[in-house]
Amino acid sequence: MRLPFTLDRPLVFLDLETTGLSVSRDRIIELAIIKLTPRGDVLEAVRRFNPGMPIPAGATAVHGITDADVASETPFEKRARALAELLEGCDLAGFNVRRFDLPMLVFEFRRTGVPFELEGRRIIDIQAIFHREEKRDLSAAARFYLGREHPEAHSALGDIRTSAAVLAAQLARYGHLPRDLVGLHQYCDEYLPIETELERWFEDAGDGVRVFRRGKHRGRKLAEVAAQEPDYLSWMLGTNDLDKAVLDVVRAALRAHSPDEAEPPAVAPEGSAPPQ
Repeated sequence: MRLPFTLDRPLVFLDLETTGLSVSRDRIIELAIIKLTPRGDVLEAVRRFNPGMPIPAGATAVHGITDADVASETPFEKRARALAELLEGCDLAGFNVRRFDLPMLVFEFRRTGVPFELEGRRIIDIQAIFHREEKRDLSAAARFYLGREHPEAHSALGDIRTSAAVLAAQLARYGHLPRDLVGLHQYCDEYLPIETELERWFEDAGDGVRVFRRGKHRGRKLAEVAAQEPDYLSWMLGTNDLDKAVLDVVRAALRAHSPDEAEPPAVAPEGSAPPQ
């Protein structure tokens, strides 16, 4: 593998196969890497792990790995330290690694207690380059499916006329697409589910455990933040732009750990910063 630039430290391409898409709930079952060194050495390795949980049929349908395939494999935690050493001092690359593979890997390391940080690494995401360079807007869809430009781009009526025409062309092009609204809804929902504000803020890890998906505490349990940094939750309650469902969950967590802090004294000023 040749790259058109010189490496000043190792670059590791990586990809994960997992039991699902939930960072806090799912587990890694396969990790593949290609490690390139400044000297030109190339190391390829694939390792499978026993996730300690059943692999859902939907996940197996994607990557083909079954429970039987990993039943005799070592758990990730047994290989974590060696893997961290292999990745130490390396930049990282892959397809969709910024949004999926690396958050999943960081969380898996966190479970084991083995240090693994992204800070200081250069992270190259091939999907980000693809999506940024090959525009995926309605005008691009019109050129691809309809073979024409979209001269009325960003005119509301023009956009929906083109959108309807693109849908008709998609149905004509892809014979496997459902031919009814229920089926099309399910098809879209499997790939790009609509998220509520509560889901955007917190991931449901099961058994009533919620994990931050955004903000300074991303990846941490809500209950942990409520117990250790209640001022942050009080700040959230004092903002005026959060969804009621989010506020209700935050208020309940704060009340469970700090009853006196469950209600903010007043609405925080617009644009106020969260506590550090």
